[in-house]
Amino acid sequence: MWIALSYASWGISIVLALWMLYDWFKVDTTFSEEVLTSSREGDLEAVSEKHRI
Repeated sequence: MWIALSYASWGISIVLALWMLYDWFKVDTTFSEEVLTSSREGDLEAVSEKHRI
């Protein structure tokens, strides 16, 4: 039983690692470095939030 759980956990780990590599490659080829390192979402939040003092 423990051996089966060990193999299952290793299998899940390998699947997750492959998924992370695939997603990394997909994002890296889809978006430019400027888009990935921009702080645009911070600017959008600052514009959309209205605080009253």
